[in-house]
Amino acid sequence: MALLVLGLVLSFAAARFYQQYPVVQRNYNMARISGVWYPIFMASDNLTRIEKNGDLRIFIRNIKLLKNGSLQFDFRFLVQGECVAVVVVCEKTEKDGEFSITYEGENKVLLSETDYGMYVTFYMQNVKNGTQTHVLALYGRIPELSPAYRKRFVITCQKYGLSPQNIIDMTNKDDCWW
Repeated sequence: MALLVLGLVLSFAAARFYQQYPVVQRNYNMARISGVWYPIFMASDNLTRIEKNGDLRIFIRNIKLLKNGSLQFDFRFLVQGECVAVVVVCEKTEKDGEFSITYEGENKVLLSETDYGMYVTFYMQNVKNGTQTHVLALYGRIPELSPAYRKRFVITCQKYGLSPQNIIDMTNKDDCWW
């Protein structure tokens, strides 16, 4: 009997620890996006821009919702062997979960989906010198996510017309993580 009770207690504890959060794809609560994030996967229709030394290979560290509804992103980049801190602000647009920024061209950044507690996926359209590039990025609240998140990311890539072959694993690839 004690073994049965122990089993039930451990099952409830494990279920609580691995709690599933509902996936949100609109009507975002942007304040819940704020906090520390770890890069998990990126995908693009132009891999050279997200591969090592690519201008769109972005390692977000922290996201902060500003009072005006814009998002502040904190990064660190490796520049000539030195890690340099960079802070950028994506300006809120009229659309839910959409932001804009001028960086390596004109960019539209959209929150594609999140569960707030474990992951967030951003979609970015970049136009540089008349050429359009599409990027998807998956970030996690913890440094590594289960394989189920990769499966979900593959489906999201297909939704945006990106090939699963264009996915790059970003876990443990940031040379400037504090």
